[in-house]
Amino acid sequence: MSAAPPSSARPAADDKLDAAVLKVAGVVVLGAIMSILDITVVSVALPTFQSTFDATYATVAWTMTGYTLALATVIPLTGWAADRFGTKRLYLLALVLFVLGSVLCSTAWSIESLITFRVIQGLGGGMLMPLGMTIMTRAARPERVGRVMAVLGVPMLLGPIAGPILGGWLIESVSWHWIFLINVPIGIAAFLTAARVLPKDAPTPSESFDFVGMLLMSPGLALLLFGVSSVPGEGTVLATKVLVPAAIGAVLIALFVVHAFRPEHPLIELRLFKNRQLTVAVITMFMFAVAFFGAMLLIPSYFLQVRGESTLSAGILMAPQGIGAMFTMPLAGKLTDKIGPGRIVLSGLVLIVVGMAVLTQVGADTSYWLLLSALFVMGMGMGATMMPNMTAALQTLSDQMIARGSTLMNIVQQIASSVGAAVMSVVLTNQILGSPLGGKLMESMQSGQPPQLTQAQIPQAVAQIADGFSGTFTVAWVLVILTFIPAFFLPRHPSAKAVDPTVAAVH
Repeated sequence: MSAAPPSSARPAADDKLDAAVLKVAGVVVLGAIMSILDITVVSVALPTFQSTFDATYATVAWTMTGYTLALATVIPLTGWAADRFGTKRLYLLALVLFVLGSVLCSTAWSIESLITFRVIQGLGGGMLMPLGMTIMTRAARPERVGRVMAVLGVPMLLGPIAGPILGGWLIESVSWHWIFLINVPIGIAAFLTAARVLPKDAPTPSESFDFVGMLLMSPGLALLLFGVSSVPGEGTVLATKVLVPAAIGAVLIALFVVHAFRPEHPLIELRLFKNRQLTVAVITMFMFAVAFFGAMLLIPSYFLQVRGESTLSAGILMAPQGIGAMFTMPLAGKLTDKIGPGRIVLSGLVLIVVGMAVLTQVGADTSYWLLLSALFVMGMGMGATMMPNMTAALQTLSDQMIARGSTLMNIVQQIASSVGAAVMSVVLTNQILGSPLGGKLMESMQSGQPPQLTQAQIPQAVAQIADGFSGTFTVAWVLVILTFIPAFFLPRHPSAKAVDPTVAAVH
């Protein structure tokens, strides 16, 4: 009897995603779509919450901030809990928490109750993405991780496209309650499918829980993000509301870093940074997320504040970005498995730099065709950047380290996205308020009062606001260019098998 052929001699068909993997992918995508769609749907409902609950914008913004802080609190626990209880059980629990939080949000009678229920939602939502990444990476062999990550990227594309459109339609046609109730049928379908499709758990209950790490990391991360998230509202990083929680959070995280190398099974496995490929991917992810997601947050605001579009129209105008990513993400996944993530990520960054260069010149009357083309090119770049970089981080990890690695990457992405949103919002606000007419018009927009400007001054004010956007996009553009430095060190060869140099150090 002949021996089995080596991996290099296996038929090409063996590398395709089989039906079992695709079923698992379908389950994970359902949960991820629900979680990501919810974030973008709620973002367009903030003005509605202001009028419904007679609250200020700063208060209703806590419906987003509270959700983010809940995510930050629970994500560090996900890696340990997945090992201890099993990914399937934990995924089912996360779905239940998310749907329960959604139902409670729809019954909110005050802004305080809505914020509380959003925190419950966030506890479930925070586990869905890292668990989904773990489940899908384990379902596929290392040489197919790129294609699996491309599948998981689908909800990241649909969320920004469908979220504002769906949210605007539900609020205008039905009521704000349905932006939360829409999660119920999706969640039930995801739960029933997951219970049937996901493989049985094989947890390792021998691992001890790092209580000290939890008491340091979870509140530390939440306080740091609270401080960072307060920057746009305060207008400066020197405000007490920013400095005090951020400083306390940073100290707690620093103490966690010192502590994490002592226990055998820390809450977050920082020894993974001994894996050079993962370290480079983490740095690339952080720099990319700060620049790209910070800039993307401002584009709908440009359409609303400069071009006078409705919320629904602004959401529709963002669609080319997701369509562009749909073109490149499946191809990027296949090529990542064949030639490695390095070349793919660098190509994606080139596309983003080209597309964002248009935004650095944006004005009050820039051609829509030019803007939409730029968004399409940037979307193509995102499709070739984010998931291949995530693949680079996870493809060399052993099975027992995948949950820890995906948890680490999600924490980095969460922090970077919050930092990017805060930095770009502050840069934009300072640029606009620094202009005499644009500052007055912006203040009137935020207060809902008529602008104290003459009819002849309004076009000049709008032009000054547009200049503020172009200056802010220039900052993001420079940060994307700097991301080429770590991305250059990503591997430019396919991964034949999982080789985790940290295993010896960890165990």
